[in-house]
Amino acid sequence: MEKNKKFLLFLDDYRIPLNCISYMHQRIGKRNPIYLEKWVIAKNYDEFVSIITKNGMPEVISFDHDLADEHYIGADLDLLDRTEFTEKTGYDCAKWLIDYCIDNKKELPEIIVHSMNPVGTENILRLFANYQKSL
Repeated sequence: MEKNKKFLLFLDDYRIPLNCISYMHQRIGKRNPIYLEKWVIAKNYDEFVSIITKNGMPEVISFDHDLADEHYIGADLDLLDRTEFTEKTGYDCAKWLIDYCIDNKKELPEIIVHSMNPVGTENILRLFANYQKSL
């Protein structure tokens, strides 16, 4: 992929955008579903960082929260001790993205959170909302 070429970034360890179309259409607004075919997929934090640093900022990023098997353990995600995770989550990717935007004087792209984890989704959305308020 050429640097600065327009692209969409989908962060998820298992799914592809087509797997999420049944509920993602509610989160992508008026976009045509064919739009879902144009995503570059990152499966973890390292791939996410690498894709953006090598190719520039995507037009849209869709976030999953849970990016490793350890993130799925336990039914009550609020009770998990996240400090014990060895793999980074979509929330970590979101924090990195904000730092990257600040350090490189970039605007955030359009953000979608397709995660099925309601707590993780809320945390990612709240992080971006707080960043936007601080601008």
